[in-house]
This record gives sequence, C-alpha cells and structure tokens, in this order.
Amino acid sequence: MTDTTDDIAEEISFQSFEDDCRLLGSLLNDVLQREVGDQFIQTVERKRILAQSACNMRKAGIEDTAELLEKQLALEISKMTLEEALTLARAFSHYLTLMGIAETHHRVRKARNVAHLSKSCDDIFNQLIQGGVSQEDLYNTVCKQEVEIVLTAHPTQINRRTLQFKHVRIAQLLEYNDRPDLNHEDREMLIEDLAREVTAIWQTDELRRQKPTPVDEARAGLHIVEQSLWKAIPHYLRRLSNALKKHTGRPLPLTCTPIKFGSWMGGDRDGNPNVTAKVTRDVSLLSRWMAIDFYIKEVDSLRFELSIIRCSDKLSSLAHEILQQEIKTDDWHVSRSQAVNKSQLKHYGQHVSASSSQLPDGLEFSSFTEHKDESAFSRPDIPGTNHMTSNYQGTDSAQNSDEPYGNDNLTTGSTTLTSNNNLHSPLISKSISFGTGQLHAQRKTFSESQIGKSNFQKLLEPSLPQLPGIAPYRIVLGNVKEKLMKTRRRLELLLEDLPCDHDPWDYYETSDQLLEPLLLCYESLQSCGSGVLADGRLADLIRRVSTFGMVLMKLDLRQESGRHAETFDAITKYLDMGVYSEWDEDRKLEFLTKELKGKRPLVPHTIQVAPDVKEVLDTFRVGAELGSDSLGAYVISMASNASDVLAVELLQKDARLAVSGEIGRPCPGGTLRVVPLFETVKDLRGAGFVIRKLLSIDWYREHIIRNHNGHQEVMVGYSDSGKDAGRFTAAWELYKAQEDVVASCNEYGIKVTLFHGRGGSIGRGGGPTYLAIQSQPPGSVMGTLRSTEQGEMVQAKFGLPQIAVRQLEIYTTAVLLATLRPPLPPREEKWRNLMEEISEISCQNYRSTVYENPEFLSYFHEATPQAELGFLNIGSRPTRRKSSTGIGHLRAIPWVFAWTQTRFVLPSWLGVGAGLKGACEKGYTEDLRAMYTEWPFFQSTMDLIEMVLGKADIPIAKHYDEVLVSENRRQLGNELRMELSTTDRYVLVVTGHEKPLENNWSLRRLIESRLPYLNPINMLQVEILRRLRCDDDNHKLRDALLITINGIAAGMRNTG
Repeated sequence: MTDTTDDIAEEISFQSFEDDCRLLGSLLNDVLQREVGDQFIQTVERKRILAQSACNMRKAGIEDTAELLEKQLALEISKMTLEEALTLARAFSHYLTLMGIAETHHRVRKARNVAHLSKSCDDIFNQLIQGGVSQEDLYNTVCKQEVEIVLTAHPTQINRRTLQFKHVRIAQLLEYNDRPDLNHEDREMLIEDLAREVTAIWQTDELRRQKPTPVDEARAGLHIVEQSLWKAIPHYLRRLSNALKKHTGRPLPLTCTPIKFGSWMGGDRDGNPNVTAKVTRDVSLLSRWMAIDFYIKEVDSLRFELSIIRCSDKLSSLAHEILQQEIKTDDWHVSRSQAVNKSQLKHYGQHVSASSSQLPDGLEFSSFTEHKDESAFSRPDIPGTNHMTSNYQGTDSAQNSDEPYGNDNLTTGSTTLTSNNNLHSPLISKSISFGTGQLHAQRKTFSESQIGKSNFQKLLEPSLPQLPGIAPYRIVLGNVKEKLMKTRRRLELLLEDLPCDHDPWDYYETSDQLLEPLLLCYESLQSCGSGVLADGRLADLIRRVSTFGMVLMKLDLRQESGRHAETFDAITKYLDMGVYSEWDEDRKLEFLTKELKGKRPLVPHTIQVAPDVKEVLDTFRVGAELGSDSLGAYVISMASNASDVLAVELLQKDARLAVSGEIGRPCPGGTLRVVPLFETVKDLRGAGFVIRKLLSIDWYREHIIRNHNGHQEVMVGYSDSGKDAGRFTAAWELYKAQEDVVASCNEYGIKVTLFHGRGGSIGRGGGPTYLAIQSQPPGSVMGTLRSTEQGEMVQAKFGLPQIAVRQLEIYTTAVLLATLRPPLPPREEKWRNLMEEISEISCQNYRSTVYENPEFLSYFHEATPQAELGFLNIGSRPTRRKSSTGIGHLRAIPWVFAWTQTRFVLPSWLGVGAGLKGACEKGYTEDLRAMYTEWPFFQSTMDLIEMVLGKADIPIAKHYDEVLVSENRRQLGNELRMELSTTDRYVLVVTGHEKPLENNWSLRRLIESRLPYLNPINMLQVEILRRLRCDDDNHKLRDALLITINGIAAGMRNTG
C-alpha cells in the first residue's frame, strides 16, 4: 500500500500534527453534538477507547486481552441499529479524513521550515557537483530532461469533488493557522471558518449517486491544473532555475520545461464503451478551451502590470503596427455600421456563438483559479449591458478591458471609433425582441459584430489624438488577448458543431504563436533595464505556455489490440482478402508493411461495418483531425506482437489520408506516437523480441527516425502483471523486460522512453516516486520518463500547490540521478539466478492459490466487499473487461481495492514469503542480505513489501472470515493468514529489522494513530456486510456499507 506520507513521512513534526488532529477532532465533536446529541458522542468515544485499548494491549504483546477487547467491540457494534451504524460509520470516516488532511498539511509545514530539504533540486545538484559531475554536464542534462506525468481516470478516487474542495479549504486554513502574526481575534475567526467547513462536510452527502461520465472524469483532471498545477509550475521552475544558477552559473532557459503533463481522461477506451470518438474530441476541445480561458486571465493581469512606456524598437514598431491596423479596422466598421439594416441584424442573430447554456457542463463557468496579485480594478458596469433597448456594449476587446488606464495609455481594442447614430438606435430598440434564453448569445454576437459600439465608450477611454504617448506592452498584450478571445469563441463553435470559418490569422493554433509576442515583450523589458519586471508575472506566463501549451495536457488514446484485429478482419473480408486475425504473424507483417509503403487509402468510403468497428475507425479519424498538437500517444494495451503496432500505424495513416483529402490540406500536427503496452508476464518476456522485430523493418525504423526524432516509446504495465503472477514475480519480470527493451533499441541506435503504468497501491506498482525511479535498471532512465498517476494519488500528490511543487522536484531529481548516476545492476550473476529461483517459487505459490484452487474465487467473494464496490460510482468504466466472473477478467483495481478494505492486502505479498523461505532454506540468507544492502532494485522491492506488512492486520482479516466466510472455506483463510505470517518473518530476516517499518518509525506512528478509528470501521463494515447479504435490496444498508468503504480508504490512504 502506498501511503501519501511515504516520500517525506520522516519530516513530520508530531507535536504540531497532534495539535491539528485535536483541533479538527474537537470541531467534528462540536458538529456531532449539535447534529446527533451527547449520548451518541459517548457511544463514539466508547468505541474509540475500546479500539485504542485493544491496540495498546496488542502492542504490549498481551494478545489475549487485546482479543477480548476486540470481541467486546464487535459485539457492541453488532447490536447497533441501522441508523446508529450509519452515523457511526460517517463519524469515524470523517475523523480519518480529517487526520489525513492534517498529515498532508504537516508535509507542507516541514518542507517549508527545514533549512536543507532532501531530494530537492538544490540538494541533488550539490551532491552531483560534489561527486564529480561537471557544471556543463549537469546543466545540459537538466535542460534536456523530458518527464511527462500522465493523469488517468482509473476509478480509485473515492471522494466526491465537492468534498475534495472542502478538504483543500481546510488544509489552507490550517496553513493560515501556522502564521505567527495572528492575533486572538484573527485566530477566533479562523476557528469559525474551520467550524463552518467541518459542518459543511458533515452535512454533505459523501456518496456519488450516479456514475461519472468520461467527460466528468476529464473535467476532474483539468480541475487539478486549475486548483494546483497552474500555481505550482512557475514556483517549481523558479526553484529549479535558481538551483541551476547557483550550481552552474546559468539559469534554466525560459522556455525549457523538464516536466509536462498528459492525460488518459477521455482517451482511454480500453474496456470502456463510454469513451467514444465524440467524447475524445469534446474532451480535447474542452481542454483547449480551458487553457485559453486561463491565458486570457493571465494576459489581462499582465496588461495591468506592464504600464511601462520604454521599450525596444522592435516592440514599439509592433505596437504602432497594431494601432494602425486597428484604426483601419474601426474605420471600416464605422462605414459598415451606417449601412446595416434589419435583415443584416437578423443574419447576425442566426449565427450566434455558442451560449453558455449550450456548452458542455462546466464550460460556462469562469475559472476558479485565484490570482492573489491580480488587478483590484473590476470591470465597469456599462449602462446598456443589461438593457438591450438602451445601447450595446462595444467589441469583446473593449468590453473586457478591465483596467482604467488613464490618459497616458492605450490598449488595443480600446480605441473605438463609433457612429453617433448607434446610440438609442431604432435598429436596436424596435427591430428585434430578445427572449430570455437568447439574451446572452444575442448580446455576445452583436458585440462581436462591432455594430453596436456606443459613444459611451469614449467616456471610458480616450481616443488616439488625446494621448501624449502609448503603453506599448499594453498594446501588444491587448492584441494577444483579443486573439485569445477569438480562439476561445472558435472553440465554442467547434464544441457546438456550428460553422466555424475564422481566418487562421485571427486565432492561435500553436503555443509557438502565443509565445512569440510574449517573448518579444520579455526581451524588450530585459533590453531596457526592466529585467526585474520581465522575470515576474511575464516569465511565469511564458513558462506556463511552454509547459501546458494550448491543451493543458495532451490526451493519449488507448485501445486493446484485439479491437484493431477485429477492425482489420472487417476490412480484409470486405476486400475479399480473407480473415486478418487468422493469418500468421509473418503474413500480417507483410500485408501491413506493403500498405504502409503505399500512397492510397486502404479503407473504402463505401465500407459498411459493425458499430464496434466503426467506433475504432471514428477514433482514428478524430485522431487525424486533432493531430499531435492536441493528442499525445496511441497506447495499445495487451500488445504482444509487432503486427499490433503496425496495425495502428496503418489505421492512423489511412485516416490521415482520408481527412487530408476532405479538407484539402495536411492534417494538423504530426502522426501520433504508437506505444505498445506489455502487461502480462508472457508479454513482458517477449517485449524485447517485439521491439527488435519492429526496428528490423526498414519502413518502421525510418518512420521512427523521420517522424519521432529517432525515439521509441514502450509502456510496461504493473497492474495486470501483478494480478497475473504476484507482486514479486511481476517486479522481476518488469525489471528484465526494461533491460531487454533498452538493449534492443540500443542495437538499432534508437533512443527509448519507458512509460510506467503504475497504480496507487503497491499491489499495482505504486510506491514512493523517488524510490521507484531510483530502482529502475541502469540505462532505462536516460533523461526521459513517462509515468501514470492514478485516482486518489493525483489529489494526494498534486492537490495542493506546495505538495505539487515538492513532487515535481522529486520527479526531476530522481530522473536526474538515474541518468547521471545510474543505479547499480546486480553485483554478480548469482544474484540474478537467485531472483529467478525466488520468482519461480513465488509465482507458483501465488497462482496455485488464486487461479488453481477451486475454492479461492468463492472465498474472495465472501471475505471481501468486491461485489459491492460497483455501487460506489467512482468510475465510468465497467469493473470487468468481459462478462466472465473469474479473476482473469476482473480488473486489477477492484482486485486490489477489495483486499485493501479487509486489511489483508493479499495481492501485494502473496507468494513472497514462499519464495524467500525457499531461498533461505537453501542457505542463501546472507546473499539476500547482501542484495538488500547493495542492489537498489531488490532493496526497494523489499521495502515496499515491508510497508504493506506494516499496514496488514491479521486479527481484522480473521474477523471478516469468522463472520462472512462459509465454514467449509475458513480453512483457506487460516492458511492464507499463516502465509502472511511467514512472509512477515522472512522479509524481516532479509532486511535485518525486528519489526515492519523499523526504518520508517514516523510512518509506523502515523499508521498506529489511525487504528482507534480504523479498526471500529472495519468491524462495522463486517456487520453491515453480514446484514446486507441477507437483505440485499436495503438501500440504507448499502449506503452505510459504502460509507465504511470510504472511511477505510481514508484510513489506509489508498483504494486500489
């Protein structure tokens, strides 16, 4: 189980942490007292004391007394009414959530207060310089680093978004509470604010009442940018630049971005029929819309700040050019407006821009991003804004000029030459009546047409002849803003599938186009001695544009290889070529390569195909329409052959030819990177062979060199490999697969980027970021890395700006170290042989239990809440790839999630104990200890398993069995608990520790502090499951169960 405190848990000050826990706990108690009364608070406290006492007894080794106390707790819980059980579940769930917020806050506090923060850019740069790395090598390696963090919609984020907002607000208030300058009144007001938030949390429904759509999931991902990353990126890059300048004498180049972001939300269609081609298109456009919306706000603030007149000749020339162009445009509109008649006005009304009520949910709301240093001046209320019969507001650029510039400034779009006839014109007052639903859209269209400019605008901003001088930066940035607003309007039209014939010169298509005027402003300020201004908000905006581009996060597409084979079956049958999927690999490669070399489309326009096949073809069409400017990679899940990759390349080529022919110009951007994802143990073992086969094909190798800069990307999956063979075997097979893939690319002189499909929990490849990167095979991280961040880990790692900055630094320094100081390989061949032996025993033990024991599937369903997890509504995709009820087709997330709930966490350790025991009994104990000390990969593997053992709880798991499992299957539970004890014992033998987490006492103490709340909620879940399985239509019981699931997830700091 990965814990959100793992990376820097040792940095937590427990006194402050406990103070915050007491404060939040007392506030929750106050709420409970008001809501449910003193008597129930006494019930809650009694359950907590019983659990705490049992924990104390067990810690002291007095097992009998601990067991008696736990039985008493279970007995009292079993006698509770449904209403009492529901309220108790909510109370303990919120206690655990508030403790989690306090833990997160103290990570921030300690990182802020320590003088020398480990793993920071400054710390690692200093280590490398001291270790002999030259300043030049350090500088170049940092500047060339390419890390992409890919946020996914994997259904492991259990908290509703509205509650996440409230949790963030509480964290912000705790941070404010740390200020030493608060007086008594300030602190009292702060406590009142906290009380309001805790009250709101208690009175909010914790449960999602309907499943999110893929667009909902994408919007949640974009929200992370808005909530945190938008603020974090400039801060992180400043820290990186300052550290680089300190240790090399040169700052980070302004447009250099060592870290970028990608997304699978709205693009991952593997086993999710709800992600369609239209969803992908809408999500991509929505992402662009939000990016432009953010930039408009930033440019607006920047315009207000840069009132400077002194500038470079180049910028001055551009500003005057913009002014002259605007004057010509305004003169044209004056003459045009005098000739406007009623029919023309009607024509404008028919081509309204998309109104806010029509756009996708959430699009109509302006950004929640806060700019603390934004202009304090608000937009003036122009008479006529809400009364269409009086007058019209001016152009969008004028209407959005928020700043009172005074008589020495001019901004583009502000010099408005209007006709006096427009004021109180009969054209406006009599020619048309507006319905309430059309009002906003009609106003917007009329203002865009510039017909309705009024003389009132002259009162707001002076005309050109009155100006003694101009503010050139405001002129240029005003033009940027106007273009951004036209870009946003164009995206709204595209989202509504309305005609869109904007001139390409009127909007921004690429980030380079947006960066050009911003960099010109930056260079002008620097050349005129205003570098301190250039390096402020303007530099931050340039860095944001360089990082987020025009889409915030490029969207990956993902589909299962079998769907592509089905598509080719339909094509080859239609063309009377046979059945593609029945061909052998050589014939497939021959066919695909021949078609890829050709210049004609393969798929006829007249082809009639099944809906599933049409959806695949439509997806490639959308990919061609959007191109690599909006999309990232095309990931092929369950890839196993070279033909899987070439099939996607051919479908992509065919779609681009078709779209290009229709629009009469090349498709936007380039072709998408095609990335095979190797997931099962069998496919991991064949990964190197597949890449060698691909690179041996002349067309493919030349395509990689020509279109992807000689770079091959390969993805390895941690979830399915772990479910397939157990965590230990999966870890070893992943290690070997990466070695083989790197070697195969090196043979052909091709660079490789490994894409790690890690989950949040250790059972799905999760773990502390730094530890994970530092334990990769040498040569596998050569300045490039892609990695997924999934579900609850997105909020945990990037939900607060301060936490996000820390995580970004850790990614940067870990990749830098792995590049310049690669981790050591196994010291001797004997170690590799020993790993093979342990892995073989471990895999056999794991599979004999999970796949070969006929009782295991039934035991799994009885002992865990797996069947009930589907009611959580936390993801848009089904929990199974296919309708089969077996473990094989169950997705890895519910598999891990279910065992996490029971505190057995079986997927993370099953098989490990058997493998280590077998090696130790053969006399390899000292070798294993040497491997743990000297080999980073083996050490991290053992440390992660030890972390899991620190969270596993045998008595709680036993309680689930005793109450829920049929008597004839309880023996299997006994055997598995004995296996857990064996694993515990032999892991400690290898690590040399006396108890789990001995080398991470802070994390151990944090886990122990949760137990008085976590243990009762587990027992409550058992009781509710018992009742629910006798009354499965009882919706109130189901709600109570789902609340316990939320609470246990909060206490374990993980879901799946």
